[in-house]
Amino acid sequence: MSYKLAPSILSADFLNLGRDIEMLNSSEADWIHVDVMDGMFVPNITFGFQIIKQVKQVAKKPLDVHLMIAQPERYIKQFKEAGADILTVQYEACTHLHRTIQQIKEEGMQASVAINPHTPVLALRDILSDLDMVLLMSVNPGFAAQKFIEHTWIKLRELKDLIHERKSHTLIEIDGGVSLDNAEHLLKKGADVLVAGNAVFNTADPLETIKKFKEINIHQFQA
Repeated sequence: MSYKLAPSILSADFLNLGRDIEMLNSSEADWIHVDVMDGMFVPNITFGFQIIKQVKQVAKKPLDVHLMIAQPERYIKQFKEAGADILTVQYEACTHLHRTIQQIKEEGMQASVAINPHTPVLALRDILSDLDMVLLMSVNPGFAAQKFIEHTWIKLRELKDLIHERKSHTLIEIDGGVSLDNAEHLLKKGADVLVAGNAVFNTADPLETIKKFKEINIHQFQA
């Protein structure tokens, strides 16, 4: 299976968001990553339902929506209606995580859980079989253009081992500080989905950058 690239529109040009979505449509990217922040769970505030609805009207690729918000269970249905195809909630924001995951699935979306850098992988042991994906935050959530946290390498190995132990098909997504410099190594160590923001949008030719990401040959790692 080839890996997936999900450029994050948190790093897009907000004055020309439609243009940037069209660029992603024509690119080799697989998903469009949308970071939703509420100013409570994280200090930043980003996209609401109306923006996501507008993005969905233009986007021709699945919307990978990451909720960095308090009490996400209040809004599961609204995010489905806004256009989310994959919905990620933060482990640290969910009091009744299993119930929230079931809500996401009942709405027909793929269900994913993100864990912050300080949260141990084993916290997901009892929920892993219910998840389509786990998002490892490789920076502290809230802002773009942060430096990759090196401890993520250990967590990636631990999560991959846990998935094998549970005989699960759960995907591993990495978000934060992903670049062409570390993408190959992340894939080699077991990542399935890479989120890239600045590494795509803050380059002279985002289309060419996406192409370079997708040219990484992961089959060499599976031999």
